[in-house]
Formats: sequence, structure tokens, C-alpha cells
Amino acid sequence: MDVFPQAFDLARAARRIEVFTGAGMSAESGLHTFRDAQTGLWSKVDPIAMASIDSWERDPEPMWAWYLWRAQRCRAVEPNAGHRAIAEWADVAEVSVTTQNIDDLHERGGSADVTHLHGSLFDFRCSHCSRPFNGEVGYPAEPIVRLTPPNCEFCGGLIRPGVVWFGEMLPQRAWRDAEGRMQSADLVVIVGTSGVVQPAASLPLIAREMGTPVLEISPQETELTRYADVSWRTTAAFGLPELVTGLQLDRG
Repeated sequence: MDVFPQAFDLARAARRIEVFTGAGMSAESGLHTFRDAQTGLWSKVDPIAMASIDSWERDPEPMWAWYLWRAQRCRAVEPNAGHRAIAEWADVAEVSVTTQNIDDLHERGGSADVTHLHGSLFDFRCSHCSRPFNGEVGYPAEPIVRLTPPNCEFCGGLIRPGVVWFGEMLPQRAWRDAEGRMQSADLVVIVGTSGVVQPAASLPLIAREMGTPVLEISPQETELTRYADVSWRTTAAFGLPELVTGLQLDRG
């Protein structure tokens, strides 16, 4: 069944759009998702060893090396047509993005209003005093086993990746911003997320409970499909450009 007309009607009627994205959004740029059985990032490493504060305090050098390599891999790929379409959508409506992704593809794709629920690979901070770190870091071209993190110029603590690890709280400002957007949106668009990572996956339910229409764009059924008014079986890089081009033509 072709659901594009239904998706288009929802988008055409909305003026404030909140786009909620996950790993599938970046996968079309060539970045592996975390949960794919063959290519997922956690299929190659122990997630606890590379994403917990206990592991960092015990031995930070392998983690620092791994995250810098991941950052380099992110910088080596380009935003896809879906990222660019979201940015273009902002030319005809008020569009904000809340993402679970820690890359910068939305920003490089042209989106100006992006909230990172799980932090960013490029927002380094001190692991002791939490001050931001704006110094230079070297991104390895190939995976290496160990790298020594730099020290904070204020307290001497080790600089860590600005991402949320297992057992850590989500950034409270980012969470509040995301909640507010879900409450004020005319339409929530879910793109490329499995809907299994909590508490992030609960955010679209805020909109649902308020009666706000929810559009899901995903090639497969997800845990959030049952909450969507329209679930469109397509990918971000194909569906979003089609949708936004239609809106641009419709609004002249």
C-alpha cells in the first residue's frame, strides 16, 4: 500500500515539526548501526569495555583510541539526502531535530536546531570537572589499541569523549529541550530508530499522548510503529527528499 499521500497530508498540515532520529539515519551515510548482528559496532567490541565510566577509570587509553577512531570514521562520510532534506524542510516550516546519534551529520547536512540526547563525539570535556575541552585531538586514520587522553588545563583531569555511557544520566538540558519540542510540535517524524533504547524511545509517546500526529519513516517495523499514525516503509535518504520536495512544490 502506498502511504505517501497520507504522510504528505500530515506534513502539509504541520507548521512545527520535531524530527526524532536514530542510527538508521546515519547508516545510509555508511556508518554502522550498533545492533546489526554482522556489522553493528557492538559486534566488534565489548560494549561495557568501551562505554562505561568504570572501564574509563580503570583504563582510559583503549576507550580514547576507539572513540577518536569512531569520530574519524564519522568525519570521513557525508550527510545523506535525508539529512539534507530535513535542513531544506526548515525553509518552509519550523523544524527541529532530536537525535540519538553522536555524529555531526545533521549539522553538516545543514540543520541548525539539533539536540543530541546521547552527546556528541566532538564535544570533549574533562572527566573530573566537566569543563569543555577545545584543544586539538588527533584522529587516527586506522584503529589503534591505545592512545593517551590529554589533560584538562584547569584541573589536570583526563579529557573524555562527550558521549553518554551506560549507567550515566542523559544530559538534562537536552532532555528538557526534547520534551518541550514533543509537547509543542504539530507533527513528530520518527526516522531510523529501532525504538528500543530507553528512555529516549519514550519521547515520541509524549506527542502521542497529546494527540499530536506521529509519522514513522522506517524500512522495517519497529517498537514505535504501533504508536505512529502513519508508518511509511521507506528509508530516510529516499522518503525524506520525496516528502520535502512535495512540500516545496506545494508551497510554491
